[in-house]
Amino acid sequence: MKKIVVLISGQGTNLQAIMDACKAGKINAQVAAVISNKADAYGLIRAKNSGIPTAVFERKNYADNSQMDRAISDYIDGIAADLIVLAGYMKILTAGFTRHFAGKILNIHPSLLPKYPGLNTYQKAIEAGDSEHGTTVHFVNEKMDGGAVILQAKVPIFPDDRIEDVEERVKIQELQIYPLVVKWFVDGRLKEAGGKAYLDGQLLAENGYAAE
Repeated sequence: MKKIVVLISGQGTNLQAIMDACKAGKINAQVAAVISNKADAYGLIRAKNSGIPTAVFERKNYADNSQMDRAISDYIDGIAADLIVLAGYMKILTAGFTRHFAGKILNIHPSLLPKYPGLNTYQKAIEAGDSEHGTTVHFVNEKMDGGAVILQAKVPIFPDDRIEDVEERVKIQELQIYPLVVKWFVDGRLKEAGGKAYLDGQLLAENGYAAE
């Protein structure tokens, strides 16, 4: 059975969705460990409640980001993880880390990439007057939110929406599409090569898989 390591910084709702999918047999893998850069992340409690090992790596305990990421990398190598899933991990990974695990790191970002990389995506979409927003699952490379797009989900933005309204719609979609993409990877259907994403051997479009 393949091993997944999940990196979190906060509540761990996407982590919970992936753990539940594994437990239900929808994903043929186990979450072998949950790592956080925040000791008080609620996602760590979720993991412990499910009997999953946890580890905390805080920036203050390391000389620089590279040293911290090397420590995390060594921990993951010790587990022999097949896949690294970023689920609300609010720290930029170093180039050395992303190169070491190239093709094995997934992230979910709350925008329709390449639109709005980085933070405050809901606010940016509303302020721009966008009629839709969404979320993107993508491979991770050295560029922030710049890896090959795998799958996107769109939600509407209505004229009187607050940030919380759009965020709630996006979260519902995230909890559905992230476990699905993890399943694709675990089943050997999803691969990254040359900076591109392939599903069942077919090159995915710039905006990822679409069945519209």
